[in-house]
Amino acid sequence: MVQYLDNNNSGFAAWNANRNNTAKKGKLGGFLWWFVIFMAAWYAMGLMFGKKTDTVPANDTTVAVVDVSNVPVQEIASDKITANVQGLRISNVSLKDFQESAKSDETVKLLAGENAYAEIGVVGVGTTAPTADTAWTVNGETYTWRNTDGVVFNRTVAVDDYVIIINDEIKNDSKKDFSFTPYARIQREKDNTSSAGVYTGLVVYANKDIEHDDWRALAKKPRAYTTVNGFMGFADQYWETVVDIDVPDQTIRAQKYGDIYQSDVSARAVNVAAGESVDVQTYMYAGPRDSSALRGAEQHISGIDKTIDYGWFWFLAMPMLWLINAINAIVMNYGVAIIIMTILLRLLMWPLTRKSYTSMAAMQKMQPEMQRIQKLYANDKQRMQMEMMKLYQTHKTSPMSGCLPMLIQIPIFFALYKALLISVQMRNAHFLWISDLAVMDPYFILPILMGLSMWVQQRLQSNVKKSADKNDVAAQTQRAMRWMPIIFTVMFAWMPAGLVLYWTVSNLFGILQMYIIKRKISK
Repeated sequence: MVQYLDNNNSGFAAWNANRNNTAKKGKLGGFLWWFVIFMAAWYAMGLMFGKKTDTVPANDTTVAVVDVSNVPVQEIASDKITANVQGLRISNVSLKDFQESAKSDETVKLLAGENAYAEIGVVGVGTTAPTADTAWTVNGETYTWRNTDGVVFNRTVAVDDYVIIINDEIKNDSKKDFSFTPYARIQREKDNTSSAGVYTGLVVYANKDIEHDDWRALAKKPRAYTTVNGFMGFADQYWETVVDIDVPDQTIRAQKYGDIYQSDVSARAVNVAAGESVDVQTYMYAGPRDSSALRGAEQHISGIDKTIDYGWFWFLAMPMLWLINAINAIVMNYGVAIIIMTILLRLLMWPLTRKSYTSMAAMQKMQPEMQRIQKLYANDKQRMQMEMMKLYQTHKTSPMSGCLPMLIQIPIFFALYKALLISVQMRNAHFLWISDLAVMDPYFILPILMGLSMWVQQRLQSNVKKSADKNDVAAQTQRAMRWMPIIFTVMFAWMPAGLVLYWTVSNLFGILQMYIIKRKISK
């Protein structure tokens, strides 16, 4: 990333020397300056990963503990999931296509804790309705319960891929009109395994916009939203569980109770006249945060495809993720797919890199004249800058041209970082000794290779001339830059192995590219 700065004859070095020739700085001054910029950019991107919203505090209530041990448990299934239905509650959603880890045959389970479940039902106004501990009568795929007023509740539960469809028919066989308020709530514990840079916590779709609040923010302050139509739920790094009631005028709340997080939604009351019936439909998605799966669920839950956070550089992350998946479909290995994608990106950047190296060569030829100008106008900085600009125009080059490839790689770096972290397919994807490209290299082999490749790049393009002058800022900066391979090795050691693989291959390709371009320039 800093390969184009590590050159005593580069435009950047000359520009920096002109600007700071009389300043007395420490040996690590130049390095610290660039390191602070990099870390500030990293922090800024982290802030942009999540969206901040203004919300209204919810009422502080407590979770009612209901004994449902007497309610029979039924299992529902599709090609994608199995789940337990226990009266109003749905839990233990097993994702058939995903294992807990590369070394485990156990499938991923959502809402699988003792206090984790989704509860979907209605509250009667002037009459009773089924509660969590109500034992329904099961007739085939239909659950039936009748209250003392003659109101009959028929529930059917169907599954479409990752979407559970709950249809409640409320049939009023009495001589009175009643109304019922549909509600749903999801209760679970916090996810402690998510990676930094990926939003996890509360997810709400309100007023055609996605609202986010992470676990920490939700623990500090309850949330409440009002919307015509929407959904609520929780999202982990790779999975999400949301519920959407197909009734307008909704109020969504979320808060923490002890170790339990709860999100609930209630909709406008539904009137059921005497002798008539009304259907209330609710959709629950429990599955991966995968674009194709969410697009399939979008026909039932409007807006759910917007819950994936691609970060600030979404316009790069989305096509890069698509490209990796497309290449993987051919080569059948995500590590190889990342290598091929990296080479394609470097080939795409080849003209710019060649222009950068050519400009650096021109800067080297300008060094005698630049040094003459520096000495001649040492006491007139304004005149020195004017003469330098004339010199750049004459040779048709720029002092910052060597930095262009690095600047372009910054958004690519952040976009790929985000793409790898949110990619469900990358989870448990193996490559050589690495069992999961979405987590760090357990043996630190790739970070070390990356650091070595960065060091080789610096050596290939370095023309260091030792200087005892403490005011030689260019030389000081160059000496400080020698620490960058070590710093980057430590920083990348805990990053996803797929990202480190990309950077290592990019460095190796850059070494080859530098060799080829230098040969052409020398000829």
